[in-house]
Amino acid sequence: MTAETGRYLHTMLRVKRLEASIDFYTRLLGMKELRRREVPEGKYTLAFLGYGPEETHTVLELTYNWGKDEGYELGTGFGHLAIGVRDVAATCERLRAEGVAIVREAGPVKFGTTIIAFIEDPDGYKIELIQRG
Repeated sequence: MTAETGRYLHTMLRVKRLEASIDFYTRLLGMKELRRREVPEGKYTLAFLGYGPEETHTVLELTYNWGKDEGYELGTGFGHLAIGVRDVAATCERLRAEGVAIVREAGPVKFGTTIIAFIEDPDGYKIELIQRG
């Protein structure tokens, strides 16, 4: 890798309930909490989650701004995160049993054959599940 090509490091999402979001991404989606940073001067906490070390994997940065518990407007520019899973339908059933909102049931993508589904995290961010091997 060169400085010219770079490397995609992370995606940051602002969350209103940090512990609920960490539980969702770790317990339900299998990520690991890699590190956490409290910044009292700035009144925020950062939690970095992922499927592997930050040195070699793209990770998810959850930002909790202290006292901002009413949530955020997701806007129309954000699309979704995507996570590959072995069996989309089985993953949806497991997540549904945990109370996760399934906003698009498992099935082939429109005009294609790839099996996908969409779920929502505790803050309403959309996550696409894509069937992989």
